[in-house]
Amino acid sequence: MQLKDAIHDFLTHCEVGKYQSKKTIENYNHYLKRFEKFAKETRDVESIHKGIIQDYRLHLHNYKTPTGENLDIKTQQYHLIALRAFLKYLAKNDIKTYAPEKIELPKVPQRQVEALSREELADLYNAIDVTKRNGLRDLAMLHMLYSTGLRVSELSNLNREQVNMKKGEFQVRGKGRKLRIVFLSTECTEHLGRYLETRNDNYKPLFLSNSNRSKSDIGEGENRRMQPQAIERIVREAALRANIIKKVTPHVLRHTFATELLRNGADIRSVQEMLGHASITTTQIYTHLTNKRLKEVHEKFHK
Repeated sequence: MQLKDAIHDFLTHCEVGKYQSKKTIENYNHYLKRFEKFAKETRDVESIHKGIIQDYRLHLHNYKTPTGENLDIKTQQYHLIALRAFLKYLAKNDIKTYAPEKIELPKVPQRQVEALSREELADLYNAIDVTKRNGLRDLAMLHMLYSTGLRVSELSNLNREQVNMKKGEFQVRGKGRKLRIVFLSTECTEHLGRYLETRNDNYKPLFLSNSNRSKSDIGEGENRRMQPQAIERIVREAALRANIIKKVTPHVLRHTFATELLRNGADIRSVQEMLGHASITTTQIYTHLTNKRLKEVHEKFHK
């Protein structure tokens, strides 16, 4: 089977068979097309062998981006994960090729994550002027990010009907189309309620952008939905006004959410579930931020 055709079939399977996200398919396509270009003399999947894989790993290690930079270890790992998923798909369909389990992934140094202190979080909230046009909306978004631990794309995709403010919880569909329950704090519910009271429309999106407002607004308001880039800009600008030195993004608020849970005694399995992580390994990146609690445990029990 030709390599080009096999990659096309795999991407179709990811989209139609596994219902993977558009972003995941775009990434797989990018990484596998790079492998296809590298292995241009390998026209069929049966010809993929150990030597080609080794040469490809060296190629990734030495690869230069348009700006002259090398690919970092994590990006190299993503390329190999995509290739391994592709080969696994072929093997599952009884197509003879290189065994996917023989591809070893490079070891990536444990990721360092930034989290805000409670003082910085308060400063971030106070940097929002609620008397301004979008102030109530922006403050509600910040509280939503911290209260729920949502990814910025998940926040952008929220619809009003999803959020049960009376119960203070609702379901969200995250990576891999997995459903999980997230929770609203009392403070978050109050700010969200204040924002929604200002709305006199029936549009579906929970958070609306005013920059796209026009007389032609029709239907369910999809053209007014707050996009991830706009949310990221709002968070970044609020952090600048709050004089927070750290680089603050929506994901930093997600980190802060997880860190606070762990510092206050939550077990890591529960945090994993609330974050929507498929693997506990991903959640473990936060454990180094809970050293204060570990020190307290040591002092209490080490005699």
